[in-house]
Amino acid sequence: MTHYRLDAGRQTIVLAAPANGLPHCTYWGARLPDGTDLGAIAAAAEIDLTGGMLDANPLVTLCPQTASAFPGQPGLDVRSKDGTPLRPVFAQTATKRAEALALSYADAALGLTLTFKFSADAETGIITAQTALDATQPVLCDWLSAPTLPGPQLADEMIDFAGRWCDEFQPVRTPWAAGIRARDNRTGRTGHEHFPALIMPARGCTNTGGEAHALHYGWSGGHRMIAEELPDGRRQIQFGHASGSDPLPGTHFESAPLYVAYSDTGLNGCAVSFQRHLRDRIITWPQPNTPRPVHYNCWEAIYFDHSLSALTAIADRAVALGAERFVLDDGWFKARNDDTTSLGDWTIDAAKWPDGLTPLIDHVHSLGMTFGLWFEPEMVNADSDMARNHPDWILGPMDQPLGRGQYVLDMANADLRENLFDQISSILASHDIEYIKWDHNRVLPRNDAAQTRGTYALLDRLRTAHPEVEIESCASGGGRIDFGILKHTQRVWLSDSNDALTRLRIQHDAALFLPSCVTGSHVGPRHCHTTGRVHSISFRAWVAAQRHMGFEMDPRELTQEEAATLTRVTAWYKANRDWMRSADILRLESADPAIIAEQQQAADGTRFVVFAGHAGTSTQIAPRPLRLTGLDADATYTIDIANKDDLSTLSRGTPSLKSGPLTLTGRTLMSQGIALPYAVPDSIWIIEGHRL
Repeated sequence: MTHYRLDAGRQTIVLAAPANGLPHCTYWGARLPDGTDLGAIAAAAEIDLTGGMLDANPLVTLCPQTASAFPGQPGLDVRSKDGTPLRPVFAQTATKRAEALALSYADAALGLTLTFKFSADAETGIITAQTALDATQPVLCDWLSAPTLPGPQLADEMIDFAGRWCDEFQPVRTPWAAGIRARDNRTGRTGHEHFPALIMPARGCTNTGGEAHALHYGWSGGHRMIAEELPDGRRQIQFGHASGSDPLPGTHFESAPLYVAYSDTGLNGCAVSFQRHLRDRIITWPQPNTPRPVHYNCWEAIYFDHSLSALTAIADRAVALGAERFVLDDGWFKARNDDTTSLGDWTIDAAKWPDGLTPLIDHVHSLGMTFGLWFEPEMVNADSDMARNHPDWILGPMDQPLGRGQYVLDMANADLRENLFDQISSILASHDIEYIKWDHNRVLPRNDAAQTRGTYALLDRLRTAHPEVEIESCASGGGRIDFGILKHTQRVWLSDSNDALTRLRIQHDAALFLPSCVTGSHVGPRHCHTTGRVHSISFRAWVAAQRHMGFEMDPRELTQEEAATLTRVTAWYKANRDWMRSADILRLESADPAIIAEQQQAADGTRFVVFAGHAGTSTQIAPRPLRLTGLDADATYTIDIANKDDLSTLSRGTPSLKSGPLTLTGRTLMSQGIALPYAVPDSIWIIEGHRL
């Protein structure tokens, strides 16, 4: 038996590789001391035998095999070209270990080779794992799991994610029990419905304390998750492409990267690892030293009703409020007056823009703003020149149900990608455009991994040709958010809901994986277009300032007082965005369930800001103390409320924060907490802290 260990930050994974057969994970948890006897770890993990069992326990290998009488779900389902099931028995053939560990195993008789790849990042604390299958002759691969890992025994429940349009990232807590928790997302994109991740908190784990294991599958197509408890009590976790994602025979298949995190500091420990790894290792920034600009997006101001005079007036108003980037949304291209026509024809609408987009772009630049443009390259309307000339480029039959009046294009088609590249690149080359909002407004008619790979290829080609252009991933809001798409983009539109109350919750739960600098959040209209609710400008502005801030309403609707408030909050965001860009988002435990609170803490620990949002009416009269986290217990901090202008007339007492800064030790702030002034529902406190 050969043993391997991978150490990343505060976690260790130990693999045991027998002379015959595939390796298995014998340990996944807190960082082991250097020099630990890995053989003893493996021996201690062996389980007993008793009546009703085989004479040897089939191992939960990195790819459990049916040929070994494994009683659970296999990690590989492969057939010959004629459909005959194959049951390979793999033996080790090669090991490579440099910056990464690669273990290869072959079944020579069947001509199959299975390779497991692992890499560990000491700074972010993430271990990345991936599986590849190679065949000497084409085969059909119905299922290939990323390396299978054991589920922790002290986890009584698991957390995965559901959601819908305008209400993404909804945590779902499911008790562990005998059998399978399986999610097979066959929509062809990451989906509002099931973010590809699983968190397994140990008994007693909270946001700020306890042990947790977590996984994220970095893939933008359909995906499958299996969390299984075997009859003997062991648990296995598998992630891969949705079953049947590669319907054609092939000689090479591979899973997406599986990002693995462990924490002994609660859910926040896993969240911080994911946030840092995405921000510092996966995303490539066109201008990494440029502050994240305040957006203005015109969609909820004008929709399809474009005119140069209206948009220049809006731009004037937006820049006065603090906007630094102006994004022209849907409606600028050929005959696009509603959502039933013109997708695929990426030429400027001469009726709306007789002089082209240059006059608007020049005006935006004269105001000191950069310019962005909306595209939806993977879609086409039946009423378009592209669909009329190339019906063969449409994915699925013509009589399929439409989504938002549109078809999906077959992104696996190289001729289509060439056409899209030429159209988009021509617009970018002939205009001074620094930003693309890349939308994706319907699910696929069928699940197909080639669709995702084709989209990645087009994005890569465009980025190579136009490296200065930043790209946002939008899919009816949060329908395509994952570490796979963020290898090719730099921002995500978290939700189409600009309702600040809804956003407060979505942002809170998305922070389990996403840092603030990639997460777009906009100040919506006074009267929210997706929920009908009305919120104060202060609440809307401060919720947007939690993430990459922007505006998405008609700024001409603002009163003078509202404009002053928005300008003030935007100035606060600009003054703090540089350190917040690399801050860790720590979710706080609130004694009051009506409070959704987080603490954004600078990388060096010298400062922080707490956002304490009132998402409902409290059952008790006075606010309960809010405990902070992650501070130096022996250090001293000053704290103060940044938005004292929002004090309610119903706050009649004299809590210390109302009158000025407090000086307290980290231990006090984390154990006793801070007493907040009274606040009404749908409001938020901003508490700034500095270490002395």
